[in-house]
Amino acid sequence: MSACVPARADSARTKHVHPPHSPPPGGPRRFRVAGADVSAAIAVFLIALPLSLGIALATGAPLQAGLVAAAVGGIVAGRIGGCPLQVSGPAAGLTVVTADLIQQYGWRTTCAITVFAGIAQLGLGCLRVARTALAVSPAIVHGMLAGIGVTIAVAQLHIVLGGTPQSSVPDNLIALPAQLANLHPADVAVSVLTLTLLLLWPRLPGRAGDVLGKLPAALIAVGGATAVAALTGLRLPKVDLPSWSSHALASLPEGPVLGLVAAVLTTTLVCSVQSLLGAVAVDKLVAARPALTGRVKRSDLDRELLGQGAANIVSGSLGGLPIAGVAVRSSANVAAGAVSRNSTMLHGVLVVIAALLLVPALELIPLASLAALVMSVGLKMVSLNHIRTVTRHREVLVYAVTTCGVVFLGVLEGVALGIAVAVGVALHRLTRTRITHDDVEGVHHIHVRGQLTFLAVPRLSRVLHQVPHGADAVVELDGSFMDHAAYETLQDWQKTHTAQGGSVDITGRRPGTRISEPAEVDGCRCRPWTPWRNHQCERPSKAPAPGTDLRAAAGAPTGESPGTTTGPNASGTSGESGVPGTHGAPAATRGTGGTGTTGTTGTTDQPRGHELARGINAFHRNTAPLMRRELARLAREGQQPSQLFLTCADSRVVTSMITSSGPGDLFVVRNVGNFVPLPGEESGDDSVAAAIEYAVDVLKVRSITVCGHSGCGAMQALLGADPAGARTPLQRWLRHGLPSLDRVPADAAEDGRERPRLAGRAPADAAERLCLANVVQQLEHLRAHESVARALGAGDLELQGMYFHVGEAQSYLLSEDTEGGVFELVRETNLTA
Repeated sequence: MSACVPARADSARTKHVHPPHSPPPGGPRRFRVAGADVSAAIAVFLIALPLSLGIALATGAPLQAGLVAAAVGGIVAGRIGGCPLQVSGPAAGLTVVTADLIQQYGWRTTCAITVFAGIAQLGLGCLRVARTALAVSPAIVHGMLAGIGVTIAVAQLHIVLGGTPQSSVPDNLIALPAQLANLHPADVAVSVLTLTLLLLWPRLPGRAGDVLGKLPAALIAVGGATAVAALTGLRLPKVDLPSWSSHALASLPEGPVLGLVAAVLTTTLVCSVQSLLGAVAVDKLVAARPALTGRVKRSDLDRELLGQGAANIVSGSLGGLPIAGVAVRSSANVAAGAVSRNSTMLHGVLVVIAALLLVPALELIPLASLAALVMSVGLKMVSLNHIRTVTRHREVLVYAVTTCGVVFLGVLEGVALGIAVAVGVALHRLTRTRITHDDVEGVHHIHVRGQLTFLAVPRLSRVLHQVPHGADAVVELDGSFMDHAAYETLQDWQKTHTAQGGSVDITGRRPGTRISEPAEVDGCRCRPWTPWRNHQCERPSKAPAPGTDLRAAAGAPTGESPGTTTGPNASGTSGESGVPGTHGAPAATRGTGGTGTTGTTGTTDQPRGHELARGINAFHRNTAPLMRRELARLAREGQQPSQLFLTCADSRVVTSMITSSGPGDLFVVRNVGNFVPLPGEESGDDSVAAAIEYAVDVLKVRSITVCGHSGCGAMQALLGADPAGARTPLQRWLRHGLPSLDRVPADAAEDGRERPRLAGRAPADAAERLCLANVVQQLEHLRAHESVARALGAGDLELQGMYFHVGEAQSYLLSEDTEGGVFELVRETNLTA
């Protein structure tokens, strides 16, 4: 049988796939553009048109080259690129590079360099190294853009004043006094008008400002200046677009090979880094938008490199400027509501139409107006926000060196200098380790701040040997890295010091950081949320005496098994059970809280409450310093929770963990079975009703959640309870769950009603079925409370049902849209950014 035979047996009859009395199927689906993409394309086009001409003017290239690059960037890069909403075209960040190339090699060779840069980008995209470009320090990228912005602003200032810019920033600064002495009033007036419109147009007040502000300020500024210049008859240089028949195209490159290779590498580097960083920024802007009618995929950076490379090849071949992703146009595209790459491509088509049909109108634009526009763009590239960010991260030196290098040496030289300084700063931080030694009440504290490498071993060894023999010592490691040499130094000293009768406790920023090698001696590596149960960090220092009860020697009260939890977690009524389980407190804290430890190996002759003291000590040492400011704010402002969270007292249900909430977020009420007694049926216990009234009327919570969980002991007890035999407090309390029990009779379909269930699977057993029904029943009880009913009627409150499966660590939320109530699994894909 041939491999080409169709798999379906009836494939030969596929001609008659529609019913005989129905109309024949239509032709191929027509290409459609969403209305949001059309409006976004027009907005981007209105911004791109004057900017493209201005950037071409700033580089010294033919003005038509800016239009070619804008059209090719929109159509080619928009179609092939991996970031659907990023708009590509002539970028201000490439102005200095392109201007240097034109001055050194001429326009035709610059076009050839653009083509080769595009080929290099294609190669990088095929090698899938796009993520590597993101490894460049942001301080270097921001410094490069700031340096380019300064260079652009200084050069365009000469055109704004009516003169001609020089080839470099120093030359422009030297020539500036003579230019100020020889002002051209017409050029200055048009430039000032352009800058004024750019500044004031987005700030128009009132409703008129809201409507008019939707028009791009760049278009209004250039259009207004052009209209004023035409109406007043000012004589000043204007845009000159030669005939397309005489448009200069690329030619074979001429010049030294090494210089051309450096030019290609520089163009490739700047185009690629700017485009990739722009794609990442566009993803963040898209994620921050409200819900869209169409979903926009995240950027494929390798495909984006391929798209940019193809666009540069086409642009260079057609005599256009180098192309990269442009932040201003991309931001406008996202803000205008674009939902696909069609907006980017349509903007390129509009640029083509304008370049062919609007040449007479474009030739009315004064060059001074375009220069003012580009100068403002250059000044915006020196971002104060970026300066504050690099200062906060202690990278201002890298930023300043890169900026100065780009301004005075060139883009490639400035970036290389910035990389060298960044590497030097990183090495300096790696080797800068502060080691201090303090004696506090006989306990020697050695505090190590910074990365602990072999370069710091001599200083560390010198400080460690200052600790007297037999003394108690605490070594605090405040860093994120320690190499093998430092590890061996600490370990050898610890063994020697312990053998001489001293004690050593080594802690770190992560709770319970330890250096000791054998876990059975002192190898506690507890992390936050390490359970107390069955976890003993100390080992008995000696074997129990003959005849001693082994359970008592292990720290468990007589009559209990060693695995029985007797701390707060066991009670199930202690609220949160999430005290960070960091064990092995520093030597300085021994003897406090009745723990009675005598060393890092310690003894276990202390009471079972020792876990509580250890956990509190870990909180004081590790968590409290991080939380103190936030808790102090809450202490000043009082509690303002947004939710009342009513759940079971089971110790395995940690509300702050399963909801990722923090202090002040939840007002938590816990009881056995997460019951909400009906009003008047509390049997002398008004605590739940009081908490509900306080939360709704005083705290003004906006939501109440009733949370059940798997393996609930109250539900299991309820299934076997005797309603008439309520003799103990627990049995009397379980009577509040009888209405829930009535919702799930043995025959779930006897009355024809749907029962609460989990989406995707049936309840595992009768206990789980009762847990789900109990959540729904307690929500009904909530509505019977006066304060809740009043808030629900006013629309100030909503009720939610939740089920937490302990074994699967998964949460389900009740959806009441379906009959009986379905608990839907909360998935990450259902959450908005």
